[in-house]
Amino acid sequence: MGNTGSNDLSVHIGSEKWHQAAAYFVRMKVFVLERDIAIQDEFDSEDHDETVYVVLYDNDKPVATGRFIQMDEGTVRPGRIAVLNDYRGKGLGERVVKELEAYARTRGCRTSKIHGEMSAAPFYEKLGYTREGETYLEDGVPCITLKKVLI
Repeated sequence: MGNTGSNDLSVHIGSEKWHQAAAYFVRMKVFVLERDIAIQDEFDSEDHDETVYVVLYDNDKPVATGRFIQMDEGTVRPGRIAVLNDYRGKGLGERVVKELEAYARTRGCRTSKIHGEMSAAPFYEKLGYTREGETYLEDGVPCITLKKVLI
């Protein structure tokens, strides 16, 4: 099951309760259980009833997710990008980011800013993001802001 190609996956973007549960499932496994991030830090005030999530599903199993936060009229902040361990290395993280960017464009966003972990910065740079400013700690993890103009 772990060798499913990304083309076989379905994508859903929305804020329905069942869909939020799917996003939380992936984040729980990746960030809380695997990465040891405190559950109180992982699930914050940006996770509420209206929050929109992208989730990639392998049949009914959620396998990758990202959170959509619109910071202002023209800026999106994709976040909480996570892919289950068995599904890594197949371009799913890239697909989640691209889905978030496409959704942001439909909402009138022209700039995307990601608060990325330093270890993930090269991943975002491959997707067209550039580093901005100094590193900082977020939930105890060294991070950097990366920016991309959405065409």
